[in-house]
Amino acid sequence: MNAPTTTATPDPAGASPVMAQFFEAKARQPDALVFFRMGDFYELFFEDAQKAAAALGITLTSRGQHGGAPIPMAGVPVHAAEAYLAKLVRAGFKVALCEQMEDPAEAKKRGSKSVVRRDLVRVVTPGTLTEDGLLDARGANRLAAVSVRAGAAAVASVELSTGEVECMAVTLAGLASTLAALGPSEILIPDRLFSDEAVNAALKAAGGFVQPLPQALAEPSASETRLKRLYGVETLDGFGQLSGAEVSALGLIAAHLETTQAGKVPALSAPRRAGEADVMVIDPATRASLEIEKATSGAREGSLLAAIDRTVTAPGARLLAARLARPLLDPAAIDARLDAVAWFCEHRPQRQRLREALQRTPDMARALSRLALGRGGPRDLGALRDGLAAGEAVTGLFAATKDPLVDLPAEVAEAVAALDVSRRPELAAFRDLLAAGLGADLPALARDGGFVAEGVRPELDQARALRDDSRRVIAQLEARLAEESGVALKVRHNAVLGYFVECTAKAAEPLMAPPLNATFIHRQTLANQVRFTTVELAELDARIAQAAERALAIEVETFEAWREAARAVAAPIQAAAEAAARLDVASGLAEWAEDAGATRPVVDRSTAFEAEAARHPVVEAAVRRAGEAFTPNDCRLDGQGVVAARLSIVTGPNMAGKSTFLRQNALLAVLAQAGCFVPARRLRIGVVDRLFSRVGAGDDLARGRSTFMLEMVETAAILTQATPRSLVILDEIGRGTATYDGLAIAWACVEHLHETSRCRALFATHYHELAVLEDRLPYVSNLSLKAKEWNGELIFLHEAGPGPADRSYGVQVAKLAGVPPAVVARAKQVLERLEREAGAPAHLEDLPLFAAVAEPEAKYGPSPVEEALRALDPDGMSPREAMDALYRLKGLLA
Repeated sequence: MNAPTTTATPDPAGASPVMAQFFEAKARQPDALVFFRMGDFYELFFEDAQKAAAALGITLTSRGQHGGAPIPMAGVPVHAAEAYLAKLVRAGFKVALCEQMEDPAEAKKRGSKSVVRRDLVRVVTPGTLTEDGLLDARGANRLAAVSVRAGAAAVASVELSTGEVECMAVTLAGLASTLAALGPSEILIPDRLFSDEAVNAALKAAGGFVQPLPQALAEPSASETRLKRLYGVETLDGFGQLSGAEVSALGLIAAHLETTQAGKVPALSAPRRAGEADVMVIDPATRASLEIEKATSGAREGSLLAAIDRTVTAPGARLLAARLARPLLDPAAIDARLDAVAWFCEHRPQRQRLREALQRTPDMARALSRLALGRGGPRDLGALRDGLAAGEAVTGLFAATKDPLVDLPAEVAEAVAALDVSRRPELAAFRDLLAAGLGADLPALARDGGFVAEGVRPELDQARALRDDSRRVIAQLEARLAEESGVALKVRHNAVLGYFVECTAKAAEPLMAPPLNATFIHRQTLANQVRFTTVELAELDARIAQAAERALAIEVETFEAWREAARAVAAPIQAAAEAAARLDVASGLAEWAEDAGATRPVVDRSTAFEAEAARHPVVEAAVRRAGEAFTPNDCRLDGQGVVAARLSIVTGPNMAGKSTFLRQNALLAVLAQAGCFVPARRLRIGVVDRLFSRVGAGDDLARGRSTFMLEMVETAAILTQATPRSLVILDEIGRGTATYDGLAIAWACVEHLHETSRCRALFATHYHELAVLEDRLPYVSNLSLKAKEWNGELIFLHEAGPGPADRSYGVQVAKLAGVPPAVVARAKQVLERLEREAGAPAHLEDLPLFAAVAEPEAKYGPSPVEEALRALDPDGMSPREAMDALYRLKGLLA
């Protein structure tokens, strides 16, 4: 968790006019690095310069003095600023852009000592990025806000680059899992909540840049006012019955956007409300353990998302990631998604044509957002034009029948309808405007010009003709002047002199003498060249400059008009962009299902979990690339304990595949409830409300937690939060402590999950003593991953079958790992002796069930057995006396 720190700024008294502007900008954004525009560079001063130089690896220099000391300065070129911004934001800095708001020539008109007007135009923070160069095209970049009022919490989020807004009322206990599902780049929080331990724990678990804001900004009345201003509405009733905490969280986002966007209003959708009861709860530890969106390395490769992603557009990839992050709980909504995937599985030709059309669909949502915020250019307008055209191509694919939407599943039909421009006259008019108005070769910036097509603005065509014809006119004038003077000369141009006549110093002598000096007016003498002008050339220069300026002004004016036209149809454009993403996800999942041999799951409201011939989607993809086959396995659980066990104890040797078996069943639940097909012959699953996983070792040394302590913290969370509808997978609980301690903890955890949580669970362990629980607890079964020895070698079968494993094969695994033969041989000797001499630890099968109410411990004196034992002298007893003593002790137990 990174919170910004305010840096000290020197006293601005006595500063030069330019530095006074810097001090004013810094005072408005004291915790940001100020990029101060000076010509072609953004300059940083004082401590900002020192920090930026260290973070970016750029040179630290100085500029003038302030307070009798040199002013530290560092700078980056404006044309390359985006790369430097990305590096600073990734390092946890905020950056305030202070731009020149006028041309230096305009400032000079006010006087020779006038200073170019500058102002803050934007504050760049991790959650407010919109530029393609600063964003992962296939990943979301969310800004989230947390609010707690009267014990109720809420989380609001905005994806500024697409305009998506969401809010959710949550419990404090569910805050961490909600933030983890969103994966925000930046989290806003009222400063008073830093004293709340539950909130702090959630922020640390979620990660991301944490931005504290004054508590006053979270007050509901002020938040409501800002929301109304942001959306331009008189009442919030149209957004549903928002709670006070939800209004506060949305108000924090509105306040942050007002500050960072310098008054520019983004194109935002209405807040979409969700709740904890709508999606599967997956806590941060489980999310990391299952590698749903990212592998343990932090990379996308190796995750579930990477394994199944066959989308062909960036918005489709982002939507798929969002669905995997928050699987649904409503079987009807899940079936609607599955219907769409099934349709594309059954209609392969249409799927292929659709995917080809979607490949030509630009990222309309992000282009629209940049335009709304004043950061877009002609290429963003081109993205809207091409995106709407691609949408029309998509709708054409489904127009084979008289009513093309009749036979389509609802998810597909709704998406096709949203892409049909003809249904929205205002969107059709905007499409026609761009189709006719935009040229083919579009520049990145409007000020570069050349993007308005010929024939759109007659006055623009006239100005362009004069500007472009100037090349021919200048060439003719150059030839005539050379002929009339008899001097080899050239007409050239630069930004300072405009057009001028240039020749060598020797050739210039006739031009400076009568009668030619009456025509050629001397302007500048250089080392090897002399420059002149003529009255005719000066007049032509003025006309050409005016024409170029006029043409550019008309193009910029046209761009602004089109940008406002885009804002006016923002809602249907956003709907079309989302529709294209939904089609991309459904067709992409169908493509993966065909590729991987995945089938449609049955999702209902039972407590069943019945998987036949299931495979791990990530591991299977890896072994297939290696040319090997993945061994499928069945798994049957039933929370009611009617058709299968509620909890299965999974045993087997290391490397036999226990962790893979556990994870694959958890991932089946994620895939099914996200609306994906699953890699199994058959899967029936009753909706899982909470998914918990504790698989693999780790520690959190920064917070003083060892591997075992972290294991116990995560286990405690599972045992206290799991419900009868949850699915729990646990691996090797208790292994981080002494053998008997670990066995005791594992035993008690199994009993709690079975008797108290009553959830579906897979419990992998090396404590074979737990196998007796199958006979003691009614809804427990044993499963084992099989292995066998052949000619002294251990062979893993990767098959899960009923019954416990016969042994752990730990020594054999050590041998496979390359442990020296002498060590392996000695380990075998020690193991044989331990197995020969060790007895069953404390007769665990005689323990009462965990579910029984524990009686308070009472203090008793020595038992008769203990007293009799103390009286014995084994060394002085004959065999007959020892036998008699044993019978007496047995009698005392009766």
